[in-house]
Amino acid sequence: MRMKVAALAFLLLVAMTGIQAQQSTLTIRDTSGPVISRFVYGHFSEHLGRCIYDGFWTGDKIRMDIVDALKKIKVPMLRWPGGCFADQYHWRDAIGPRDQRKKTVNTTWGMVTEDNSFGTHEYLELCHLIGCEPYIAGNVGSGTPEEMSNWLEYLNFNGKSTLADLRRQNGRDQPWNVSFWGVGNESWGCGGNMTPEYYSTQYRRYAEFCKNYPGAPLKLIASGANGDDYNWTEVLMKNIPLRNTWGISMHYYTIARNWQHKGSATQFGEDDYFSALANCLRMEELVSKNSVIMNKYDPAKKVALVVDEWGIWTDPEPGTNPAFLYQQNSLRDALIAASTLNIFNNHCDRVKMAALAQTVNVLQSLILTDKDKMLLTPTYHVFDLYKVHQDAKLLPVQLESPDYVYGSGKIPAVNASASRDASGLVHISLVNLDPAKKVTVRTELKGISWNGVEGRILTSANFTDVNTFDHPDKVKPAAFTGAKKEGGQLVVEMPPHSVVVLELK
Repeated sequence: MRMKVAALAFLLLVAMTGIQAQQSTLTIRDTSGPVISRFVYGHFSEHLGRCIYDGFWTGDKIRMDIVDALKKIKVPMLRWPGGCFADQYHWRDAIGPRDQRKKTVNTTWGMVTEDNSFGTHEYLELCHLIGCEPYIAGNVGSGTPEEMSNWLEYLNFNGKSTLADLRRQNGRDQPWNVSFWGVGNESWGCGGNMTPEYYSTQYRRYAEFCKNYPGAPLKLIASGANGDDYNWTEVLMKNIPLRNTWGISMHYYTIARNWQHKGSATQFGEDDYFSALANCLRMEELVSKNSVIMNKYDPAKKVALVVDEWGIWTDPEPGTNPAFLYQQNSLRDALIAASTLNIFNNHCDRVKMAALAQTVNVLQSLILTDKDKMLLTPTYHVFDLYKVHQDAKLLPVQLESPDYVYGSGKIPAVNASASRDASGLVHISLVNLDPAKKVTVRTELKGISWNGVEGRILTSANFTDVNTFDHPDKVKPAAFTGAKKEGGQLVVEMPPHSVVVLELK
C-alpha cells in the first residue's frame, strides 16, 4: 500500500512539474496570406570594428569566401555604411584612386583612422558579387540635402552631367540604379539627437531633393523608432509624406542583462539564457504596437515597417577592442534569430524588410574571420535553413505552446511559422526554447495535401556551444528524423533548445 501511495505521489509530482514530455498543438491553414518578402532576410554591414576592414575587405580586395557563403543563403539586401557611422560619412571621401582618398577618423567606433579604401564603388561591387540589393543609409546628421542629392545623381543618372561623368571617370559607365535609401539613421540618438517633430521636418526637406532618375525609382526609408518609442512612430506617420515613403525603420536589440553589463556571449547560465530569450520575444509586442499606429494612417499597409537593426548584443569578447563590438555566437543566439524570423514571417503584411546586425565580426554576425580563416556561426545556419521562406506565401498558424518556466518567469516554449513557395512546397519552421524538455508538436494541416516530410535540425549539447576556428562545425544543421505522419496529423518530436525546418512532400 505504501508503495502505491508513493507511486501516486510521484505521478502527481510529474503532472505538477511537467517532467513528462510536453505537448504543443499547431494548426496550419492553406489560405491566401501575404508574401514573406525576401528582404526580411537582409543584413547590415557598418564601418565598425572588423566588419568591413579585415572582414569583407582585406587590403585591396573583397573576400570571395565570404561572398560565396552569403550567396549560399541568398542574402537579398545589404545595408551600408551604417548605423551611427552613416551620419558622419561623406561619400566623396571614398571615391576615385584609393591612394588619393581622404583619411578621416571614425569618431563613433574607436577613434580609428578610416582610410576610405572601401567606398561606394567597392560596396556596390560587393552587392553585385553577392547578388543582393544595396540599401544605402544617407547622412542627415552631419550632411546636407545637397550632399545626398549629389550622391543619388552619381549613383543613378545615366545622362550627361558632371557627377555622372565623374562616376564614369572612376570606372563605372552605367548607373547602379540604387532604389533603397535610408534618410538618416537613429535620428533620435547618434544620428542627430533629434525630436520626432524636428526629424519629420528634416525628412520632408531631404525627401524633396531625393529624385527619381529614369530606371531608378526610389524607395525612401525614414529613420523610425527606438524599440517602444511609439510616440516617434505616431509623429512620423502623422507628419511625413507617406505617398513617397516606402518604409519606416525600427531598431531593437536583445540583451540578457542591462545596457551597462549586457552579459557574456559564451559564459552564461540559464538565468541569462532565459532573460535573453524573453527579451527577444518582445519583438512580437514591438512589431504589433508599431503596426497598430501605422494602421491608423496607412490602413492599406503600403508603408513597410523596416526592422533594419536587430539581434543580440552582448559584452565584447575579452581581450578585444571594446569599441569593435566583436562577440562570439552561440546556439542561444541561433534560437534568438530563428524566433525573431518567425515573428517577422507572421507579420509579413507590415514587416517587409529587416537587417540583422551585423554580417561579419560584429554583434550577432553570420561570419567570423581570423586573418585568412573564416567560420560560419550558428546564426548563419538559421538563415540557411530559413531561406525557403523568402518570397513564399505565408500560411497562417495557430499555436498552443507549453510554457518554459524559469524562476518566476515563463515564456512560450515553442514558436513557429509556415509558408508555401512558388513551386507549391510547404515549409514549417519550429523552435523549442526549453533547454531541458522535448516537446511533441501535433499539427493539423487544413487544406494541405501531403504524403511525407523531410527536415533539418540545428541543435547542440549545450545552449552555450559555439563554433571556433579549431572546431568550426560544432554547431551545424543535420538531417532530422523526428517528424512523421500519424493519420492526418504531422507529429514532430522537438528536442530541447532546437530549430527544425520541415518540408512537406
